[in-house]
Amino acid sequence: MTARNLLRPHLLRNARLIDPEAGTDAPGDLLIEDGRIAAVAPPGELAFELGETTECGGLALAPGIVDMNVYVGEPGARHRESYRTVGLAAAAGGVTTLAVRPDTDPPIDDAAVLGFVAQRAAEACPVNVRIMGALTRGCDGKLMSEMGFLTDAGAVAFSDGDHAVADPVVMRRCLTYARSMGALVIHHPQEPAFAARGCATESFFATKLGLPGVPAMAERMMLERDLALVELTGARYHADQVSTRGALEALARARDAGLPVSASASAHHLTLNELDIEPYRTFFKLDPPLRCEEDREALVAAVAEGLVEVIVSAHLPQDEELKRLPFEQAAPGAVGLETLLPAALQLVHGGAMDLPALFARLSLAPARLLGLEAGRLAAGAPADLVLFDPGAPFVLDRAGLRSRSKNTPYDLRRMTGKVRGTWVAGARVFAPEEETA
Repeated sequence: MTARNLLRPHLLRNARLIDPEAGTDAPGDLLIEDGRIAAVAPPGELAFELGETTECGGLALAPGIVDMNVYVGEPGARHRESYRTVGLAAAAGGVTTLAVRPDTDPPIDDAAVLGFVAQRAAEACPVNVRIMGALTRGCDGKLMSEMGFLTDAGAVAFSDGDHAVADPVVMRRCLTYARSMGALVIHHPQEPAFAARGCATESFFATKLGLPGVPAMAERMMLERDLALVELTGARYHADQVSTRGALEALARARDAGLPVSASASAHHLTLNELDIEPYRTFFKLDPPLRCEEDREALVAAVAEGLVEVIVSAHLPQDEELKRLPFEQAAPGAVGLETLLPAALQLVHGGAMDLPALFARLSLAPARLLGLEAGRLAAGAPADLVLFDPGAPFVLDRAGLRSRSKNTPYDLRRMTGKVRGTWVAGARVFAPEEETA
């Protein structure tokens, strides 16, 4: 029995319970026992004598966030992010489960490397870690990885990170093998030949700035190819970080045809657009690049209606040396674990969706895709929880981020929504400084 399971019973009282599975937002109490939710009831109805009580004061209590796109620099780039620092950032952001990418150095294309990563995560990270195996050896798109051995070692899905598999023959083999095991394939739909030399979305605006462009069509082309291969193989397929109207239209046709496909959008692409790169600030250089406002609005609508089922942080830490370069030469990516919730809450404050629907995208849907029990406020579910104030305003200071890298596009931005507590298997892994000082 673990130390977490030896915790005394714990009552979270007078909370605003956000249940994405039931679609409800109502006051209530929640009881934790043995690392799981023991009961959920209206205020004052739970009999409770021995144990700990936390007064929530009407703050929102929801299932902890399950983030399907997190890069950690172990092995190979610990100076960018370690399992200790990523765990601190996740806990502060209300993220209780990380699905980590395999495109490390060396890549997680071998059961021994996966075992090393699992051990490091267990030793240093206070939140749950689930590990993706590499789709191809070396994440180079040439030879299929040993997917069977990786599955036996605990791989939760297969991906090459932000490396697209260009060869359709290789991709077909990967999907066929994944289908035989019932495994989920997560792919970054970006036609590499089209995208290789660009650093911004191809448009009049990019031309005005003198930046080489990536056609929006590069995303649609690769997604259309992948969807055709899914039709051929029947494999479970997840499109990572869709961002354009053309890709959304292709995804809708595939869903209408009954194909086993899903998709995610990053919080960055839901809240920022191509105009944000105008000062040439490299914190706004992402992959895929930020899109036009019409694409952003279409993406918000797709998330609201459930066509895009998952919102991710796309957490990609980069050190200062890789970002303090001219825009075209700088490395893409941004940290996102601590900004995921306040950024996603912009969809609620803007009227696009309510809190239960938002947490269906942040917690329930990703948990189901990865085959996890998390993402629910129900008796028997893991007590992985986030307590937050959805209306608390603040100005983000990147210097205060717990991630080892500080490359956030939201630096000095006014945001709304603060995490007030995070629990993993019933153990509190985050409380604000003002409560612990």
